[in-house]
Formats: sequence, structure tokens, C-alpha cells
Amino acid sequence: MITKLSVNINKIATLRNSRGGNTPDLLKIAMDCERFGAQGITVHPRPDERHIRYKDVRDLKGILTTEFNIEGNPKEQKFIDLVMETKPAQVTLVPDNTGQLTSDHGWDTIANKDFLIDCIANFKKAGIRTSVFVDPDIKMIEGAKAAGTDRIELYTEEYAKNYTNNKEQAVKPFILAAKKANELDLGINAGHDLSLENLHYFAQNVEGLLEVSIGHALISDALYFGLENTIQLYLRKLMC
Repeated sequence: MITKLSVNINKIATLRNSRGGNTPDLLKIAMDCERFGAQGITVHPRPDERHIRYKDVRDLKGILTTEFNIEGNPKEQKFIDLVMETKPAQVTLVPDNTGQLTSDHGWDTIANKDFLIDCIANFKKAGIRTSVFVDPDIKMIEGAKAAGTDRIELYTEEYAKNYTNNKEQAVKPFILAAKKANELDLGINAGHDLSLENLHYFAQNVEGLLEVSIGHALISDALYFGLENTIQLYLRKLMC
């Protein structure tokens, strides 16, 4: 099994928005990512539209040929409406607070069980695969299963932060989390601060890893290596 690479293009939208206009062209870059080998495109629209705009999501839906993954907080009705309108292949539920710089924690799937059950059921009824953003905590993974999700997305910042000091210890909680997810028949995605440095070791050790969503590191690497070459470099890291 080869793990799929979904490219998060939020940073492209950030650059475009910093000057106004349409440079760089978000839609063209998304199509180029697919042409260069990415198996999916991820966006994370936030209420202030500081990077991905809601119009971008609608426009992307009409042109993408690979898997479209929309991330966001389903406590925002505007987000729910957007997902129901565009019907991506996957919606990833992330417990961001309004104005949050970037995602920094997974769901408490126990405290939010009833909310997640209702939300997930609505998305699945519309034919949209669901993934719940979680820390590598067994109880949270069990809670995600109880809520009815198809997949979990493991929040990997702690792994990335500790990789250079002790990669075996850094990946251990994720190995255990994946084992539990596999036992529960949950699909496994992962994302946040995965990079060319740490991706291969993670994919090698996390059994059943279906998909990674990578944005910041990949777009930063593209400044040096070029977008096509960078995507190919990341794809090679996933060939365990």
C-alpha cells in the first residue's frame, strides 16, 4: 500500500491574498499539483478567509480530478453549508477556534460525542467521507469510532517536534494509535508539520496510513526545488 499525498494549498492562497489580484493563480497551481503527481488537494477555509476563500472552494470543486479534502470546524454553519454544497470526497473535522493561526489540537471526541455523531451522520448521508482530527490518544480514537467517522487524521506536530531528538520515541504514540485505529476498522490519515525530513520514517512505521495532508513544508520546499520536483520528492518518501 502506498500512502496518498494530498497537497494543502492554503499557503498559496496566503501569498495571493497578500498582494490582491490573482498571482499566484490558486486554481492553476492546484491543477499543476495534480499533474505533477499529487493524489489529492486539501483546503482549510476559515471564517475570516485570510487564505482560502469560500469562492476558491467552489471554483476548485469544478476543476479537480483527484480527491478533494475540505478541512474545517463544523461548529461554523457557514462551513457546513459550503461542504454540503460542494460535496468533496472527504471532509476533515478540525476543532479550530475562530481566528486561530493554525490547527494545534485534536478533538475531545468524548466531550463532543453527541455533536460529532450528528455532524458526521449528516455528512455521510450526503455521501461525503468523514475524517476526525485527533491526537494520538487511544481514548480519543475510540471516541471517534463511537461517533461514526470513517477515518481519523492523526495530528502529528508532536512527532515532528521530537523527531530529531529521538525518532523512535516520537513515533511510538502514533504506532499505538494506528494499531487501535486498525483494530476498530478506522481509516488513518495524518498531517501537521510532516516534511521531507520526517515523512518517510513516519510512513514506514504507522501501519495502515492511507493519506497525508502536507502544506506548509511542501510549499516552502518548492521555493528551493520547484513545485514539480518537490511533489515528486514527497511521493518518494511515501514509497515504503
